[in-house]
Amino acid sequence: MDTSLKGKVWKYGDNIDTDVIIPARYLSTSLPEELAPHCMEDIDAGFAGVVSKGDIMVAGNNFGCGSSREHAPLALLGAGISCVVARSFARIFYRNAINVGLPIFECPEAEEGTQKGDELEVDLEKGLILNRTRNVSWTARPFPPFLRELIGLGGLVPYVKKQLGAS
Repeated sequence: MDTSLKGKVWKYGDNIDTDVIIPARYLSTSLPEELAPHCMEDIDAGFAGVVSKGDIMVAGNNFGCGSSREHAPLALLGAGISCVVARSFARIFYRNAINVGLPIFECPEAEEGTQKGDELEVDLEKGLILNRTRNVSWTARPFPPFLRELIGLGGLVPYVKKQLGAS
């Protein structure tokens, strides 16, 4: 797995809930590619049509609050988001993101010092977040090696399959 992600910033505020990330009316599937066209549509109607593979979402407090559906991080992955950096995450979203292989970092300084359209680089191994547009960087707590492996394999299910195959 590449430990460095680079992308353009999509920035949102506080309390972005799972119904905003993927509205409940589209939950008849859990396929990321089918969820992607509707990702963020109730808060940013043009998002799904212009987000690029590898882009990075930056948000405020309590990102992913609301219902406990894993569809929200799946929709973000399907839309092309490679990583989410937020001031803080709702606990269930935090766990669901890891479970589906979406890297996430809590870093209040990065949220404060980043604007929509900035170019970010995130080093998954070191937790280093570099804003190439503004030439500033911050450090978030990186995941331990086993969680980096889990995320790199695409989440909990592929990780467990690998572990079971190894024994």
